[in-house]
Amino acid sequence: MILKIGETIERVEVSVFKVPTDLPESDGTLEWSSTTMVLVELRAGKISAFGYSYTHECAAQLIRDKLFPLVRGSNAMNVRENFEKMNIAVRNFGKWGIASTAIAAVEIALWDLKAKILNLPLVKLLDAVREKIPVYGSGGFTSYTDKQLRAQLGNWIGEGISMVKMKIGRQPDDDESRVKSARKAIGKDAQLFVDANGAFEPKQAVGFAEKFSEQNVSWFEEPVSSDDLRGLRFVREHAPSQMEISAGEYNYDLLQAQQMLEAQAVDVLQADATRCGVTRFLQTAELCEAFQVPLSSHTAPAIHAHLCCAAPRTRHAEYFHDHVRIEQLFFNGATTKHRDGFLQPDLLQPGFGLEFKKSDAAKFQI
Repeated sequence: MILKIGETIERVEVSVFKVPTDLPESDGTLEWSSTTMVLVELRAGKISAFGYSYTHECAAQLIRDKLFPLVRGSNAMNVRENFEKMNIAVRNFGKWGIASTAIAAVEIALWDLKAKILNLPLVKLLDAVREKIPVYGSGGFTSYTDKQLRAQLGNWIGEGISMVKMKIGRQPDDDESRVKSARKAIGKDAQLFVDANGAFEPKQAVGFAEKFSEQNVSWFEEPVSSDDLRGLRFVREHAPSQMEISAGEYNYDLLQAQQMLEAQAVDVLQADATRCGVTRFLQTAELCEAFQVPLSSHTAPAIHAHLCCAAPRTRHAEYFHDHVRIEQLFFNGATTKHRDGFLQPDLLQPGFGLEFKKSDAAKFQI
């Protein structure tokens, strides 16, 4: 095939940024003090495009050594071809985990580039089914004091977000009182979600689900490890009827998502394009359509705004505190900020509609 001028990927670059958290952060199973972004830039003709993943810095080396040689000089219109080539190339390294996040960063940039060449917002290229997607404010880390927890969740409600999520599971004896405090801060009408990040055993999780139901908690995320499909199903079958069980953020390919749905392990499936890529996210959305299960995006709201507006069964997008900070710091673009509790892609800007603020990000580069 003869490439048209401006469709050949001529330049490829990858950078790594480490951004300190504004406060110490932890959840049910992990503690951290910074977030790392691996950023990919592709160029065809005069058009530059960007993609990124929140992953370990070693993903950048894999991108340089194994993925860039595959996409450099290729046709920018053939995103799926490049995606498949990259997946084949990492076979002997283990396709899940770091390799998948590396591929995702490049593939997100490929979709951004294709849409920009066609001068279309990505959501239009993917065929939009809605104009905007509701978000839920996500943070409430277990490291927060009660005052910090109440302030963060309450501020989101004050901004017009009607759903908020908090972390639990690090000190289980404190969780019931923390959930009560959160409910008091957000009022009786807002939806309250909890996320254990796999901290509990199945029967233990059911016990907490019963306690949390007294505060009208409607979403219990990863009550047990997402690898424990039988445990997730047990919790789902025994939790109060108004409480939905969710998981899926660590699904790196379509098979994992399919197994989770076939096991009837979740009421709502999650997917994260910065881990599985745009193509797999959209395929996961089709699986949800087939299984009649709702979908929710995990973190990276500036990326997922377009994808969620192109996926029919998507219910909402996670407006994760750390990534909101970074995306607003690193990019100009309407989809980095919610409007009255919704993310709405900018239909006047091509691609993801994000302009990288290189000078602002420079001080965080490693």
